[in-house]
Amino acid sequence: MTRRVVITGANKGIGRATVAAALERDPECHVLLGSRSPERGEAARAELVAEHPSWATRIEVLPLEVSDEASVTAAAKRVAERYGRDPAPLYGIVNNAGIGLGSADLATILDVNTRGPKRVIDAFLRLLQEDGRIVNVSSASGPMFVSGCSEARQAEFTNPAGTWEDVEALMQEALELKQSGGDFPSAGLGEGNAYGLSKALLNLYTIALAREYPKRTINACTPGYIATDLTRPHAKARGMDPAAMGMKTPKEGARASIHLLFGDPGGSGWYFGSDAQRSPLDRYRSPGDPPYAG
Repeated sequence: MTRRVVITGANKGIGRATVAAALERDPECHVLLGSRSPERGEAARAELVAEHPSWATRIEVLPLEVSDEASVTAAAKRVAERYGRDPAPLYGIVNNAGIGLGSADLATILDVNTRGPKRVIDAFLRLLQEDGRIVNVSSASGPMFVSGCSEARQAEFTNPAGTWEDVEALMQEALELKQSGGDFPSAGLGEGNAYGLSKALLNLYTIALAREYPKRTINACTPGYIATDLTRPHAKARGMDPAAMGMKTPKEGARASIHLLFGDPGGSGWYFGSDAQRSPLDRYRSPGDPPYAG
């Protein structure tokens, strides 16, 4: 049976590597390669097909900009028109698209990294099988952000009864703090790192989503410290080779997502490390350390 998977931000980096890994892992997988730019999406598809000609019928470019409601809605409509709604045509959704610290202001980072996945899920959920899977690509910056917060704030970010309304309230509070001068420490929000905050909130949203849809398998993960357009500038600024700084390849960064998409994660509403092992939401767990069991 065909397993159709939507992967956002899939024309380069970890997203492109996840497309390749999914097609290698499951011969029944058909990937809808989400890309802001149709041209860059087609270029990525052409590269993948040149390397693996048999994938030509298994990759389809899907124009999709996660920060644009109209674009997301149009992408979902396109999938529904092509594959129908009943039975639900999608096996999985991988929310990979995101932007990094330094590339935008707080409002934009939250809009892409936290609201973006929700836009995609809101639009595509009706097309997802009842027992389908959702993978939210987060970051170790999320738990690291939470670890620097006050005890009361940590409880908010790890609340098993958290809701999207809680996520919205925290975003609004952070934006108001930023506008008024940004005294995040006094508010119990550490140093107010925008990227870490956006990923901590994505993890909280994952908890809420999994509780709301218990028949589906919904988890978040970090790809690890990967050499991509988001991280290579750090190496360049220090005059170092990315590998010398501990950055891994995009292919290695797809490991956790592929496990959550096709493997047995053992639960839903959880967060996983780059080694595909369950990890805590409120502190960093090094790859290779014992899995979190809390």
